Amino acid sequence: MINYFNYPEKKNWHEILQRPAQDLSKLEAIVLEVFNAIKTERDRAVFNYTKKFDGVELEDMRVTDEELKEAEKLVDDDLKNAMQVAKANIEKFHVSQKEEVKIIETVGGVKCWRKNLPIEKVGLYIPGGTSPLFSTVLMLGIPAKIANCSEIVLCSPPNKDGKIHPAILYASQLIGITKIFKIGGIQAIGAMAYGTETVPKVFKIFGPGNQYVTAAKQLVYKTGTAIDLPAGPSELLIVGDNMANPGFIAADLLSQAEHGADSQVIFVTWEKELILKVQKKVEQQLKELPRKEIAQKALDNSKFILVKNKEDAIALTNEYAPEHLILAVEDEDFFTDKVQNAGSVFIGNYTPESAGDYASGTNHTLPTNGFAKAYSGVSVESFMKKITFQKITSEGLQTIGPIIEKMAEAEELEAHRRAISIRTRSSFEEI
Repeated sequence: MINYFNYPEKKNWHEILQRPAQDLSKLEAIVLEVFNAIKTERDRAVFNYTKKFDGVELEDMRVTDEELKEAEKLVDDDLKNAMQVAKANIEKFHVSQKEEVKIIETVGGVKCWRKNLPIEKVGLYIPGGTSPLFSTVLMLGIPAKIANCSEIVLCSPPNKDGKIHPAILYASQLIGITKIFKIGGIQAIGAMAYGTETVPKVFKIFGPGNQYVTAAKQLVYKTGTAIDLPAGPSELLIVGDNMANPGFIAADLLSQAEHGADSQVIFVTWEKELILKVQKKVEQQLKELPRKEIAQKALDNSKFILVKNKEDAIALTNEYAPEHLILAVEDEDFFTDKVQNAGSVFIGNYTPESAGDYASGTNHTLPTNGFAKAYSGVSVESFMKKITFQKITSEGLQTIGPIIEKMAEAEELEAHRRAISIRTRSSFEEI
């Protein structure tokens, strides 16, 4: 059941644009229990919780060379070729993000610069439940490799046979990830955050997951392990006018809705007849989907919103700050110029959101739940840290020294002031 809103007043937008509620606090006790066990029992705790949560009793959590060879045989050649093309496109786009060091002389004798360094140890979490997200291996592993992270750890849940989906393993091989573990959920996040006898401790964890994984990532962030970005259910907002194809819009809405029952899709237009056409196409196409029950539940969280004009459409879009934004509009420049808050933007009738999910080159790990107002999607920079450097000559310090002294004196930090005066008012030999 899609929710419809006709010409809502701006004062009501915030309420209308609410996401499906997620109360992760209720999961914190479970997460803490698993984490405390991992800190003390380490590998043993991981094995116990894998048996409890996934119903699998493992003898070894590591993926072996034999399993990698087996997985390569199980992936058909067409899929291998598709992954290779996607890998090339993702690499091409992400390599362009690397920055050169620029040395800036702010005043004579004062040079400052910033250097990008890789995060040494990173962990990648790849869901493997209702949909094995091997594409996420490419989206996270490729920028990690480009950034030159020295250690990349990958965790993905095992199936009932104790194996990771072969496409996930093939994608890992394709980009050169060798430390792969058959661990899912809370125990995977805990193992990477705190380390075990087998799983290395990492400095930053990336990747999507269910509510348990989301709660686990939030908790390790509080205790000193960085995460990629705040996560939530997937979402898509489409803005369309009469140049849009109703069937394309319906297909895009459903492609996002099938991610999960808590996903949210929104269609915004100022063309009244277009809403009816899109609704009809959604109903037709939904019947043909294998995951139609999941998509239908997501549609219950979704909204079709009729606004007065394109100005209201872009204002409402920026208020929502969607993870994915499709602009199926005639006046593309108007919208692209005024987009302020969105994770990734798809322009025109022939740019489906699925392209960004898989093979166009951009990254599909994006901020959700309105965090696009302050966060960017994953990039090469996400796997790097920036260190600033500066070097000042004696002449340079003579120039800016009085300025620093005056500011330190005003803040009543005498030692700060003296650190300057001891250099500017004495010769090197006198000190």
